Parts: sequence; C-alpha cells; structure tokens
Amino acid sequence: MTISGLDDPRETLDGEICEFLEPDVETASRETIRADQERRVLELVRYAWDNSPLYRELWGAAGVSPDDIRTLDDFTNKIPTLTKADIQAYRDRTGDPYGGLLCVAPEDLTSVTTTSGTTSVPELLPEIWSDAPPLPAASTRDLYAHGLRPGDRVVVPVGTFRNYWDEFYQALGLVPVFADSWLGQGEFLLRAIREHKAAYMQVHLPAILEFEKLESKYDLREAFASVKFFAFAGQPMGAALKRKVTEDWGVRIVTYTSAGDTGTAWEGPDLDGFQLWEDMILPEVLDTVTDQQVGDMEVGELVATDLDNDVAPYIRFRSGDLVRVTRNPATTGRTHARMWFSGRRGDETVVAGKAIVVGDVWRLVESLPELSDGMFQIIRSSTPMARLRLRVGYAPERTVDIADLERRLTEVLETELGVGVDLALFTVEDILQYSSSVAKFPRTVKE
Repeated sequence: MTISGLDDPRETLDGEICEFLEPDVETASRETIRADQERRVLELVRYAWDNSPLYRELWGAAGVSPDDIRTLDDFTNKIPTLTKADIQAYRDRTGDPYGGLLCVAPEDLTSVTTTSGTTSVPELLPEIWSDAPPLPAASTRDLYAHGLRPGDRVVVPVGTFRNYWDEFYQALGLVPVFADSWLGQGEFLLRAIREHKAAYMQVHLPAILEFEKLESKYDLREAFASVKFFAFAGQPMGAALKRKVTEDWGVRIVTYTSAGDTGTAWEGPDLDGFQLWEDMILPEVLDTVTDQQVGDMEVGELVATDLDNDVAPYIRFRSGDLVRVTRNPATTGRTHARMWFSGRRGDETVVAGKAIVVGDVWRLVESLPELSDGMFQIIRSSTPMARLRLRVGYAPERTVDIADLERRLTEVLETELGVGVDLALFTVEDILQYSSSVAKFPRTVKE
C-alpha cells in the first residue's frame, strides 16, 4: 500500500478548521459513495467466487452465484452472511489455516498476523503490502485529522498487536521511538516521551495504569506537554479514568475499535462516533431477529464487507457487535458513516432470572474511589447462576480497608442490580493476569 495525502484545510459547520488527508474521498457525496461501493462489490463477488473455496461452498449451498448479483441490493439480499463459526468449521474440516478465505498464493504474502482473540480463537490476518501494511494504513486519514504530521515522533510499544506498525509510521513520515510499555515500565516509558518530545502513542490499559502510579512523583501534565493525543483501544476506558487522563494530565484521548474485523474505526476530530470509511468497508446493520436492515441510529448487528482486501476478504461478515450507525455528515464535513457501540450479542449474563449487562456493572464499580480504574470481570458459569460473581481490581494506594471496600461494593451492587453478589478483590496489577492479550481485558469470562 502506497500512502499519499493532500493538505486541504476545510472549515467545519462550527467554523473550526478540519484538515482532510484525502478531501475528495472523505467528503464524497452519498451518491458517489454508493456507486463506488456497488462497482467494487460486483468485482469482489466474482473475484471471491473464483479464488476462495469457502465462498464458493457457502454461496453455492445457498443457490447463489456471481451471475445472480447485478446490483448492490442483490448483494445485500442474496449473498448469505458469514460467521466465525463458518470459517472455523471449514478450517477444522480441511486443515486450511486460512479457513478457506485466502484468495492468493501463500508464497505471495508479505505478512501474517492475527486478531486479538478476545471473542474467540484468534484469526489469521494475511496481507500483501509494499510501503506499509494495509490494516495500519487504513488509519492514515484519522491520524492526520488528529494532527500527526511528517517529522513527529511517535512512541511504538515493543511487540505487535494485530499488525506491524513500524513501516507504516515511517511511510507516513513519522519517527518511531521504541519503548517497552508493559507492567513495571511506566517510568522508562515516561522518560522516552519526555526526552523525545513524542507527539503520539498508541496506549492500552496497562500503560495508563503505569502512568497513574507515577502521579505523586512526576508532573504528568508537564511530562505529556508534547503529546498531541493518545490513541486508546482494547476496551472502553471508564469515565473516571478518562477524566483523569484528559483533565488532570491534559492529554486528548482518541479511541479506535474494530470495524467488524475488516479494519479499524477511529473517533473523528469531533469525537462523535467511530468513522467507517465506506471506500474500505460496506457496513450493514441488521435486526438480530428478522435479519432486515434497521433504520438510521437504530440498534442492530454490524455486518461488514471488506472492500479494500483482495487477499482474504470478509464478505457480509457477522461481527457480533451491536451498533447504531448514521450516514448523516459529521460536523467536520466528513460524509462517511459513523458508528456507536451498544454492546455485543450475548453480552448479557442471566443471574437469578435477571439480565445483567456489562455497562451497568461498570458504572457501579467505578463509582467507588478505590475502583475508579473500572477493572472488573463477570465470571460466568455453564449452569444457571443464582448469584453474580465478580473479580474486581482495586488501587492499593487509594485503599485503606479492603474488608470495608468489599462490604460497600457488595451493598451498592446488590441494591442497584437486585441480585446477590460474590466478590473476589485483587490489586489492579494482579487482576491484569486475567488479560487475554497485551491489549485486551475481557469483561466476561467463563469459570
């Protein structure tokens, strides 16, 4: 993937300046976006049928062939949806590590990374690239919009998550600074940011918690003075912790997330929804009961199609994410769809006949000062649950009496949720042992 951009400041509807990397694409009309999607979808259907054994098998079993797909409406009405279970079943049956999705010769691949494995077994992410890996490069418009420019220094946590970012940063003209960001390395990481006057870092929860430990020793607002913004992913950041980072430390937080496993979706400059670049993804939102398209800003399951991937594209892939989507333009002038998360299918935990959702537990846990980091896990059982079981992480430096904390939290949860609660308290550092990866801390786990 070759990266190129244009400097074109535009005024937003509020009179503020928003800079577009690719203004013609980012502000395209809905008619242009839809026409480009239809053209690409018709090409993709034929290409996948010719090159992917999984799609030939799946679509053939549904009685559909490329000859039946002549319009975008044909595509969304006739092509069957794809699930991770479909991919895994094909892999288990055939031994194909790519689950029947690979459309190119394996020897032509540049790299193979994996998904995070938060919701299921990690899936392989095969890519062919030139200047930069396609998955990171899909975020170029967003990094530019938030202020990164050639010459800026960016901290790169040692190791990889989902992909290899180093070549991408260099292709964008940025200067990578490598640093270990895992547990126990907070002071070293802070020194790297200060000494190199870093403009940006992609952070996950462990790095934020490491910085939090240093509040009494360093002026973090001064230490982060050069930072234009932090990108945060892996899970939503609790409201209390986000206030600390943005208000006390003075760092702008920009969250990004998965775009139905077809790439990433970033908050725009107005921090109003996750941007879905519709030249790279065709997003559909389907009712979880009827499988029909829902209306603007109505909740449904995100079904995503990879428009920019000829290597192993996801086509009408059921993400399991419950979202709201609008195609109304943002205040920044961007015209592509924006998305807000409502949860995941199956996120509810039934306790004593009541459905308990992660967001309700989160709000109550972080209401106590000792627990403002919002670190907890709901422990699910394979048998009917009579009581809610939780692991909860507390900050030792803010905790005087653990027994009293357990009593207060139990009382708050039982009163607000209306079910019995069993707690296991850990320090924030100790509860991180239950992370599923360097960047993922699952909120629901099986015992």
